[in-house]
Amino acid sequence: MMQARDKNECRQWALGDPLMEEYHDHEWCKINHDDRFQFEMLSLEGASVGLSWKTILHKREAYRRAFHDFDIDKCAAMSDNELLGLLDDTGLIRNKNKIFSVRNNAAAVQKIQQEYGSFDKYLWSFTDGQQIDGRWKSPEEVPVVSDISKFLSKDMKKRGMKFVGPIITYSFLQSIGIVNDHLADCEYR
Repeated sequence: MMQARDKNECRQWALGDPLMEEYHDHEWCKINHDDRFQFEMLSLEGASVGLSWKTILHKREAYRRAFHDFDIDKCAAMSDNELLGLLDDTGLIRNKNKIFSVRNNAAAVQKIQQEYGSFDKYLWSFTDGQQIDGRWKSPEEVPVVSDISKFLSKDMKKRGMKFVGPIITYSFLQSIGIVNDHLADCEYR
């Protein structure tokens, strides 16, 4: 006799925290083609290196205020003094390299936009415009890295981006919906 699965098994990493649950249910692995949103997620994922996603998600509004709602052009134009001032903002992860990476990555995204027409077109070119849907049966099956995240990470690093290792890049691909790792029977697919 097969045991009935808990309907919340697919979102166990988010349970008990309203922000995490909202993120899982309405953003995570949902396709989003907006360059600004994609840049926001790239920046937040970079800030999460060595930390929990929950920590970053709870600081998201402070990051939006600090980085001009992740307007790519405004972030690319931020001065050293403006960025150094953010080291005093307790709402952020006060790591100088992470804070300065937002400006650095914004400038790289601008160049990608010039080359591809949009950041979105660049990102989706790694999957020929197709979402990768794992349709996993259990949380243990969900990977933390893939060949695509390794290729994208390598290319972004070549373009001068920071905090874009293959594991963070995989999380980024989930965050913008290029990868759908909701379990096959998750009601939030």
